[in-house]
Amino acid sequence: MAKNDTHTAVVLFDGVCNFCNSSVNFVIDRDKNQYFKFGALQSEEGKAVLLKIGDAEDYLDSVVLVEGDRVYRDSAAALRIARKLSGLWPLMYAFIIVPRPIRNAVYRFIANHRYAWFGKMESCRIPTPDIRSRFI
Repeated sequence: MAKNDTHTAVVLFDGVCNFCNSSVNFVIDRDKNQYFKFGALQSEEGKAVLLKIGDAEDYLDSVVLVEGDRVYRDSAAALRIARKLSGLWPLMYAFIIVPRPIRNAVYRFIANHRYAWFGKMESCRIPTPDIRSRFI
């Protein structure tokens, strides 16, 4: 993230996962303040962010949320994203009180089955012109 992006966070997601792409669309539609920018984990920009935060550039195991100098993965990332959305979605953040191992077990179960349940694309999504500015 650039230095001047103090009021945004970056969400890195699996760009070939249908569930992940649908989730990005869901967040974009409810992110009225345009707080989040997005990048596929497989993209050159996504790989650069991964390397910057100390992950391997081929990391695909979780959604990654980068807010300033903080990095969140798994259920913590999902809940922190929900906290910034419009509507009742910020109420989901209450699940942060559930112990992390339990939250992450549920998250991992879904993540481990995402391709079987929702399928995957041959290549990463290409943002449409109307939302291109929301991507890194």
